[in-house]
Amino acid sequence: MQVVERNQCVFSFSGNHAPVLTVSSGECVILQTNDCFSGQIKKDQDLVTSIDYRKINPVTGLIFVEDALPGDVLRVEIIRISIEEQGVITTLPEIGTLIHRAETRTKVVQVIEGRTVLFSEKIQFDCAPMIGVIGVAPAEGEVACGHPGLHGGNLDTSCLMEGSTIYLPVFIPGALFGLGDLHASMGDGEMCGTGVEIAGQVEVRLTVLKDEPLRAPVIETSDSWYAVSSDHDVQSAVRKASESMQEMIAGRWQLTPTDAYLLMGAIGDVQMSQCCKPCPVETVVRVRMPKLEGLTGLIG
Repeated sequence: MQVVERNQCVFSFSGNHAPVLTVSSGECVILQTNDCFSGQIKKDQDLVTSIDYRKINPVTGLIFVEDALPGDVLRVEIIRISIEEQGVITTLPEIGTLIHRAETRTKVVQVIEGRTVLFSEKIQFDCAPMIGVIGVAPAEGEVACGHPGLHGGNLDTSCLMEGSTIYLPVFIPGALFGLGDLHASMGDGEMCGTGVEIAGQVEVRLTVLKDEPLRAPVIETSDSWYAVSSDHDVQSAVRKASESMQEMIAGRWQLTPTDAYLLMGAIGDVQMSQCCKPCPVETVVRVRMPKLEGLTGLIG
C-alpha cells in the first residue's frame, strides 16, 4: 500500500499544487498527518500566541485520482485512524464562545493506547478519533486549509471517524485529495476552537463515482446520512445543508419536496459541527437523516 508522509503537505486546497501521488480509482492509501499546529506546540509553556500561523492546519497530499473528472464524486472510505500518544488543547486569541472568560492556555495531554485521554489526574475520557480537514481542490483559486467550503476543507465534523465515508464533489481533473487535522476527541461545535489536536495516520480508499450529482459534501455512517454546509451566518449554513438533504431524499426516495421537508421535520436533525464564534472561520453545520429500512442509499 502506498504511503504519503506527513512532510508531504500543503496549507491550501488548490489545483495549482503538484500532486505528490497518483492512485487508481478504488485504491487504498495511507496518509501520515501532522497536528493542526505542525508540531509547534509540545509543552504547556508553548502558547499559540508565539507560533507561526502560516503553518496552521497542514493537509497531507495532494493525491491525484485517476479517472476523476469535474462533475464526478470522490468517495472516501475512512478505513482506519491511528493517533499518537500526545495531543494538545488550547485557547485561541479572540476565538471561541467563552474567550471573554478564559485565559490564554495550552494543555498538553497524554493518550493511552489510542483509547483514553488523560485530561488531568482526576479526569479522563474515551478517545473518539476523527478527521478535521478533508477535501479536494476547488474549481478555481485556492482555499486555505483552515476554511470549509463546497470542496470540503476544515469541516471539523465529529462523524468523520473510522468506518464512515465522505462523498466530495470533484471540480478539477484528478480531484487532488488531501486530509489532516486529526483529533483524539472533539466536541460538536469545537467550542474553544480546538479539540484534542494530535498527529497520526489515516488509511482511506478513494473511488470515483460517475453520474452522481452532488453540490456539497455528504457523510455516510453505519446508520445515518449527513448533508454538510458552511457559512459565516448560522441560519444560512443550516438552510444550505437542509436544501441539500431535501434534494437528495426527494430524488432518491421519490418524494415531493414538501413531503421530504415533512419527513425531515419528523426524524431529521440539525447538528453543529464547528461554531467557535467569534472566529474568522465559517460555521459548519450538518443535517442528519437516519437510514430507513427498505429505502435506497442517498448516494452510490
